[in-house]
Amino acid sequence: MKKVLKNVSFVILVLKMCFIFGQETSAQKRIVIDVGHGGKDAGTIGINGIQEKDVVLSIANEILSINQKPETPLDIYLTRYKDTLISLSDRTKLAKALNADLFVSLHCNHSDNPDARGIEVYTLRKQERFSKESVFAGYKIERALCKTIGYESRGVKFANFQVLRETSDYCPAVLIELGFLSNVDEAQYLMRKENVLAIALSILKKL
Repeated sequence: MKKVLKNVSFVILVLKMCFIFGQETSAQKRIVIDVGHGGKDAGTIGINGIQEKDVVLSIANEILSINQKPETPLDIYLTRYKDTLISLSDRTKLAKALNADLFVSLHCNHSDNPDARGIEVYTLRKQERFSKESVFAGYKIERALCKTIGYESRGVKFANFQVLRETSDYCPAVLIELGFLSNVDEAQYLMRKENVLAIALSILKKL
């Protein structure tokens, strides 16, 4: 019952946002950042105990913080602002309700091979309206992270992830795997605040 109530509350919030933003006009680019996992869903857990849900939330919060500076900011919304679990369908509904210009889903990777490393970006292969825009957005972010942070490139790939599939009719969408928590070096890198800030800044510059 509690889960049902939480989902109903989220839908009500989405409808309110839809009503509010339907009456406003803005030249700002509107971005929805999907903060992966949350709540009881920790996502992947690194060898040092670091949890994916915490890493991506810290990066998303840094993006919000940097975006508050005086220069013309983007209109950015998160699918979650704290350690809560939001369903995949509710995440994509938010993008539709807000009429987003871009949907960016943040995640961290895991592999049974401890030497696996690098960044992967995914878009939807069969996307009729926004295929080129999605690939281009993914490529820009991937290049920025590889150049600025020094990530190894694993390329821009295609996948049928639900959050990509369900936003395909509304806006360009990408899912970013921000390094491997199963890799000692990358897990330790993602634990340091200054590195989280650098990743957030690199992403924000390409949104």
